[in-house]
Amino acid sequence: MPIQEKTRDEIKDYYKWNLNSIYDNDQNWYTEYEEVKKKVSGFPKYKGIILDSPGNLLKTLKDFLWLERKLSKLYVYAYMRSDEDTGNTYYQKLKGEVDNLNVLVSEATSFVVPELIKGDYSKVLKYIDQLPDLIKYKRMLEDIYRFKRYTLSENEEKMLSKLTKIFDNPVDTASLLRNSDLVFGTITDENNNLVELTNSNYSKYIESQNREVRKQAFMTLYKGYESVKNTLSKTLSGEVDANQTIADIRGFNSALEMALFDGNIDNSIYYNLIEVVNKNLKVLHKYYQLKKEVLNVDELTLYDVHVPIVKEITETYDFSEAKKLIINALEVLGDDYITDLNKAFAENWIDIYPNVGKRSGAYSWGCYDSHPYILLNYQERFSDVSTLAHELGHSMHSYYSRVHNEYQDSHYKIFVAEVASIVNELLLYQYMIENANTDNEKLNMLNNMLELFKSTLFRQTMFAEFELEIYNRVSNNEILTHELLSSIYYNLNKKYFGENVLVNDEIKYEWARIPHFYMNFYVYQYATGLAAACSIVNDILSKKPGAVKNYLEFLKTGNRDYPVELLKIAGIDISKPSAIENAVKLFDNTIYQFIKLSRK
Repeated sequence: MPIQEKTRDEIKDYYKWNLNSIYDNDQNWYTEYEEVKKKVSGFPKYKGIILDSPGNLLKTLKDFLWLERKLSKLYVYAYMRSDEDTGNTYYQKLKGEVDNLNVLVSEATSFVVPELIKGDYSKVLKYIDQLPDLIKYKRMLEDIYRFKRYTLSENEEKMLSKLTKIFDNPVDTASLLRNSDLVFGTITDENNNLVELTNSNYSKYIESQNREVRKQAFMTLYKGYESVKNTLSKTLSGEVDANQTIADIRGFNSALEMALFDGNIDNSIYYNLIEVVNKNLKVLHKYYQLKKEVLNVDELTLYDVHVPIVKEITETYDFSEAKKLIINALEVLGDDYITDLNKAFAENWIDIYPNVGKRSGAYSWGCYDSHPYILLNYQERFSDVSTLAHELGHSMHSYYSRVHNEYQDSHYKIFVAEVASIVNELLLYQYMIENANTDNEKLNMLNNMLELFKSTLFRQTMFAEFELEIYNRVSNNEILTHELLSSIYYNLNKKYFGENVLVNDEIKYEWARIPHFYMNFYVYQYATGLAAACSIVNDILSKKPGAVKNYLEFLKTGNRDYPVELLKIAGIDISKPSAIENAVKLFDNTIYQFIKLSRK
């Protein structure tokens, strides 16, 4: 049952996060804000002298990181306060002030990395030998100097930075068109009411039990995107051109190489994901055959594939029950993990319920000088329990990374960011399957897992393959017209959905609605993250010796090494086909369990 939305003041403090671990009050925020402003004004004194001596290098790094760390703390507090009630003008003002401070700090410290890179890394290593206090910055410095061969002269860097707004035009224009200007029109819902179709409510109608409603939603949405195909093909082409141009200017072999360089990810990992998934598409096709049978349709279309194939659980889960389920599910991670996890509940890390003006959705956030925080809009559905488990995965990863590392080594890379959250989700699903009271409950949990694999492993890999293909076409001097984009995208859908699904012609315009195509080879990390999580969960549940110990050690590593190497601590070599194959095997086994149970 949905919870009636209250004002912030009507919700008991017990159910709200406690931001006092960041600042006791707003006045302390302002005190530190002024302290940072004062400190930043004196920072340019280091310009031109950073590498004059080991002492100068140490002082510069200390002050640079002090500013960055304090700014992060100010930023997180202001934004999280605003998220409590986005209509609160006082905290809107704080956000504006910290945004301005961010600009000041960025400008005042902008010379640091270029000046370091201009120097010789061998000199820095000599300084580290001479001054042991510099050792804790070695990993950070190594990462900076990796970029040396792709860094331009000071004037060239300034010129390139001035082009940022121009390079951002494609994504900004596409976003405005999709979210503000594009009008889809109306459809008739299940109750015979005319409703305005939007990007936001599309998921509701495409999952409707009424097939005619689903068809209307599908056709209406893609008719809308067809109407702006010329404009959005131009913006996507502009995005690809911008990334290719920057890669060329910096000396990368490709935009893909540039995108993966920050995490020191070899291109072969990207190719391996696509290759292994393509070899195993028959398993995905088996899933769609199952959907066709369960839905009992002569022809499974693209407006059928999102509809749930099990009777939805009507059971509700109050927050105390969600807490109990998650703790029980994660007990396999050991007593130390559960002790630390309980801090999230005991120390008010979590802002639980919706209230008037509260930011929608869910996230895990915080800063180095606080414990993690979780924003929820808990509505007592099982999906809310799953979301809580997911966000607790992020929070525990962040907690361990901060506790066990210096500030500069505590920020893990995006490549591994989804691993801990998906581990928690999978452990929750497995626990719920093993402890289900009815076959329908068990089928629901199996279905949740199937949907996770479909949307994360396979769909994101299809997106990754589309990205790779359009960049390759541009490299071969082809123009990304809407005809070419639509042809590539349609053929990929045919391949991924297989013969059991009628691939409606309208899907060829879906490329126009995907914002991730403006994020330069980002989406593949969702698929690799799921694959890594599957192997970790399999090792833990099969009681593989050292599995739990190795996983917890991985959570504590932060950014002490590059992500591919860090995953090896957890026993996962993501560069090997077996890492992706293990995820496909779990998907296949889940399909088998669903079929076996549904045919009882």
